[in-house]
Amino acid sequence: MFAVGFVTMTPHVPQAGAFYAYATRGLGDRVGVGTAAVALVAYTAIQVGVYGYLGWAVNDVLHTFGGPSLPWWVWALAALGIVALLGYRHIDLSSKVLGVALVLEIAVVLVLDAGIFTRGGAHRVNAESFTPHAALSGPLGVAVLFAITGFIGFEATAVFRDEARDPERTIPRATYLAVLIIGGFYTLSCWALVLAAGTDDAPAVAQKTLDGQGNMLMDTAQAYVGTALRDVMQVLLLSSLFACVLSFHNVIARYTFTLARKDLLPARLGVVHPRHHSPSVSSVVQTVTALVLVVCCAVAGLDPLVGVFGSMAGVATVGMILLMLITSIAVVAFFARDPRLAAGRAWQTRIAPVLAVAGLLTALWLVFSNFTLVTGVGVGASVVLGVIPLLALVAGLVRGDRGARERM
Repeated sequence: MFAVGFVTMTPHVPQAGAFYAYATRGLGDRVGVGTAAVALVAYTAIQVGVYGYLGWAVNDVLHTFGGPSLPWWVWALAALGIVALLGYRHIDLSSKVLGVALVLEIAVVLVLDAGIFTRGGAHRVNAESFTPHAALSGPLGVAVLFAITGFIGFEATAVFRDEARDPERTIPRATYLAVLIIGGFYTLSCWALVLAAGTDDAPAVAQKTLDGQGNMLMDTAQAYVGTALRDVMQVLLLSSLFACVLSFHNVIARYTFTLARKDLLPARLGVVHPRHHSPSVSSVVQTVTALVLVVCCAVAGLDPLVGVFGSMAGVATVGMILLMLITSIAVVAFFARDPRLAAGRAWQTRIAPVLAVAGLLTALWLVFSNFTLVTGVGVGASVVLGVIPLLALVAGLVRGDRGARERM
């Protein structure tokens, strides 16, 4: 429902950009700045979360191959240093390299899925995962949160509209394909993992991963497709996580760079490096921010999966829901101001965006009602984490209002 309104408004957004550009176009500069603030918080949170996951994954891989067992933050800081260098010097991983890696990452999981379905899982192939009893038997909000987390970044189809040969046709197609492929891939693969462990035993098997007594995904790969493919999967997991943190670093640096160029952040952040042609100052600030947050997580002794990845994914998902919610409202407002643009397209310009707003509000309630299970900390700390994106929105609105008065 969100994608329908999103792609319908895309031709009317004059600048290539994500949620910030849509909110500005539909609801004005103040809301646009607030949206940008939420995006900065959401992308920073998910980046820190992935650093935690990456540190845990590197240690798990080295332990598998008989290497040393070191704290997760050692590997996270090492990855952060490499990302800092690449981001500062404007060295992006080639799209061809990332494309090949992505195909291999998807292919190896599909091979695992095929192995599980071919052998019938632990007992037999069944659809119990899709019954109302199973779907509603646990904290649904946690499932909704991580489902939405899986879609973070799909809006990038609109960000690159300037590079598309025929954006009017390819942007909608790419967006819908992204939604369908992501949703279908995760649904199939999660179902396969449950079947591999056994529908009754899957929660206990997953819990062992959190307790450090195994790795649900890799142990399943070992059992169903052999050691060689498991090792390949482990390497590809690391490459994909590193690509994630590098991508988020570049996105955040460019967000701050753009806001600085619009006089909404200190002008220094809008400086371009004379030799590397990169937003070097914004990149350094982003590196320092990530470094401080990773060090704080390490000093606090947080578990890399639940304490770091889980809690940061929670903050990021709340932020993403807010971003999509504001964008859907912006779609309705934009077409309401000019009925001629909406003529004959009530579904795309009014009905679908309103349904998206209703669905996103429901998702937000489900996430908040189960937030302590995601963060793994107490109610007080969970409340603080949950309201961070809301505080960012308010701060952005205030900053946008002040900027508007200064320009008058």
